[in-house]
Amino acid sequence: MAHGKGTALNLSAGLASVAVALVLVGLKLWALGSTQALSVAASLADSALDLMMSIGGLMAIIYAARPADEDHAFGHTSVEDLAALAQSIFILISAAVIGWASVGRLLSDTPVPLAAQEQGMAVMVLSILLTIGLVLWQRRVARRTGSRVVAADSLHYMSDLGPNLGAIAALWMSHRFGLGQIDSVVALGAALILAFGSLRIGKAAWDALMDRRADPEIIAGIAAIARDWPGLHGFHDLKTRMAGSRIFVNLHIELNGDQPLRDAHAIGAGLRRKIIETYPQCDVIIHKDVAGEP
Repeated sequence: MAHGKGTALNLSAGLASVAVALVLVGLKLWALGSTQALSVAASLADSALDLMMSIGGLMAIIYAARPADEDHAFGHTSVEDLAALAQSIFILISAAVIGWASVGRLLSDTPVPLAAQEQGMAVMVLSILLTIGLVLWQRRVARRTGSRVVAADSLHYMSDLGPNLGAIAALWMSHRFGLGQIDSVVALGAALILAFGSLRIGKAAWDALMDRRADPEIIAGIAAIARDWPGLHGFHDLKTRMAGSRIFVNLHIELNGDQPLRDAHAIGAGLRRKIIETYPQCDVIIHKDVAGEP
């Protein structure tokens, strides 16, 4: 995929994320004021963080799209990993706050009465529909562009579905059976889901910031292309590292030292083009060595 088209798709996903988060925050603020349900508060806190992180993610996408310059010769895509790591930290903090409040309400001798449960359930259903639509678009964009920010945003919006469903269940059971304590139990479960999701996002971002290698399947695919490429007598020192949605590849190829420089260049350039055609997220540097020499 062309870089410009990929950037446009990432921007569309970022703008959609901010718009949906704004709508969800407004709806859940109204629902919380009407119901006083902690499960709705947990969902609201998550949506408020979604809004903050979506704005940060959109800014990261815009910054990452900037071309390489003198100070950043390999581009600016690492900002995507920084944004994803920030997302994971904020989500983990929100999970801790929600969990603490849930335990406190469970241990309290004076339960908080819930109200307007039917209106609250309607808001949660609408939130689920909006979230599903956004997640489907984000996942499509992430598959096509490889953007880590869009993938992280999609993951934590996906994690919203559990708390939203839990809030519906808590409101319904409170309305139907008067079981107000279910609300706190659901909120505690939502906090645990958020915590595990944030750790997954954080690990992926940390691995990229620490120059972890690319997916082994991608490395194996690049090696297979080089192994069968015409004119090569072998290759070595295949190294990769990740930075946001980009994968940087360094490869040493072994060529006949007696052939003209123009022919050697054509072999290397053809191989580089093939790798990029197969894996558009790759930035490839190829070094040429004389076959048979140490």
